[in-house]
Amino acid sequence: AASPPCSPSLRGHRCRSDPLRVRTLIASHRVMIFSKSYCPYCNKVKELFRSMRVEFYALELDVTDDGASIQQVLAEMTNQRTVPNVFVNGTHIGGCDATYQAYQDGSLQKLLGDNQITEPYEYDLIIIGGGSGGLACSKEAAALGKKVMVLDYVVPTPLGTSWGLGGTCVNVGCIPKKLMHQAALLGQALQDSRKFGWQYEEQVKHNWEVMVEAVQNYIGSLNWGYRVSLREKSVTYLNSYGEFVEPHKIKVEQLEQGMPGRLKVTAKSTEGPEILEGEYNTVLIAIGRDACTRNIGLQTIGVKINEKNGKVPVNDEEQTNVPYVYAIGDILDGKLELTPVAIQAGRLLAQRLYGGSSKKCDYINVPTTVFTPLEYGSCGYPEEKAIEEYGKQNLEVYHTLFWPLEWTVPGRDNNTCYAKIICNKQDNNRVIGLHILGPNAGEVTQGFAAAIKCGLTKELLDETIGIHPTCAEVRKGEGTA
Repeated sequence: AASPPCSPSLRGHRCRSDPLRVRTLIASHRVMIFSKSYCPYCNKVKELFRSMRVEFYALELDVTDDGASIQQVLAEMTNQRTVPNVFVNGTHIGGCDATYQAYQDGSLQKLLGDNQITEPYEYDLIIIGGGSGGLACSKEAAALGKKVMVLDYVVPTPLGTSWGLGGTCVNVGCIPKKLMHQAALLGQALQDSRKFGWQYEEQVKHNWEVMVEAVQNYIGSLNWGYRVSLREKSVTYLNSYGEFVEPHKIKVEQLEQGMPGRLKVTAKSTEGPEILEGEYNTVLIAIGRDACTRNIGLQTIGVKINEKNGKVPVNDEEQTNVPYVYAIGDILDGKLELTPVAIQAGRLLAQRLYGGSSKKCDYINVPTTVFTPLEYGSCGYPEEKAIEEYGKQNLEVYHTLFWPLEWTVPGRDNNTCYAKIICNKQDNNRVIGLHILGPNAGEVTQGFAAAIKCGLTKELLDETIGIHPTCAEVRKGEGTA
């Protein structure tokens, strides 16, 4: 494919600032951008036209002798005092947001002329990755009448293990984790049951193979359900590898499964500067992982990634630096790696792209739980982030320890479970963070999350009558600054 056309800019150009001269510039160029060289929004608009392979003419007002007077003429002509100020075929588009809106609703393409579309696209939306976010986005877009394809390929493990649709959560994350967590809780409940009068003579044993088979069978049913759901929504699904080869074109490849080669592992000692290296046939289990973004052609089309972790920086609408490429889910740089977040972001993205919505995903007031033997649930800011955002002097933090009633008879530790709320004193003591460590923390946190999104304050929390005896009623304590 041909390279994008060059994008000339006028630098140091002497220009008469009379309206006739400005109108002449607008009339002489198919796409005329009045810009400033340091303006990020101007650069964003230029990047949009480059991605569309549309030549534009940019006048950098900050390095033009009459830049200030030209901007004044533009303000009188358009009632817009900011840059970029974009004109297409003599029609005033506006600034960065207006130009992107015109691009999204198709009016920009119409102004440019139908001859810009050399061939129709086969799909309105192609999604690389069949995880929770990708599936949610694909089904929402299809429901809005768009033609959608989902590409999902899982690289086999060293033992050749792979899995079906649903991504990490369904196959090797949330679902098997929670089911195994439940198995562990049942074991603990059996131990506690004797203290509640249950009697059994035989020694209780656990059969790992039976549990694994039951979990895998359930996961398999979810995989099948996802495929059926895509088919019912008329979404094309291919268990294939997708790679960008040029703007708006993706290569689909069916890779052969096989055993991987040797893997070089580098590790640093926590007790000194010693570096350990070795080559292995088996992938080791370690905390953390890199996003699989380096081999799908993002560099070919100019999408920027964080080179340290492979994750993708986006704006508040999940848009990358390339206008037609969006990212959601675990590959987002600096965002929460949570299934419900990816699902919500995917649905909202499709609604913004194809349904005329402007609603964006909330990445702050997100409830989440760690399903350790003693569950930890949270929503909103951790205390450290709250201090960074609001200042320690503007916060009130309430702590409390509690002893679940179901722990009393078995004699389990009465100094383990803990709850904390963080309030913004400058905003009527609005609750901006909730943290709880105890049984069923996930179930407890979910309800409070809705209240926090609705602007819950400490006063409202104190006025709420609790259900007794439950862990959820424990939400008050001594305040510390």
